[in-house]
Amino acid sequence: MKRVMVRYRIKQDRVEENEAFIRAVFAELQNQSPDGVRYASFKQDDGASFVHIASIEGEGNPLTELPAFKAFTADIRERCDEPPVAVELSEVGSYRILGG
Repeated sequence: MKRVMVRYRIKQDRVEENEAFIRAVFAELQNQSPDGVRYASFKQDDGASFVHIASIEGEGNPLTELPAFKAFTADIRERCDEPPVAVELSEVGSYRILGG
């Protein structure tokens, strides 16, 4: 199982656009319901910083195959004040946050 956290900050005038992309990803996830994917997105209290957490079971990453996710990531750097930073996470403990 692979767990990843991605954080970044969006330009103030592109926050709504970014949120629309995120909502489209979740709508497609609901529609496609890929196995082995747990995914969450959060907006921080500054209103422009986002954190995404993904837990992927098995080989590959079904998220990257979704058209909505491809659209979301296509020009993410252009929308950002601070570009995405991804880190792989190793669980120390959890309670009902990501299952498993």
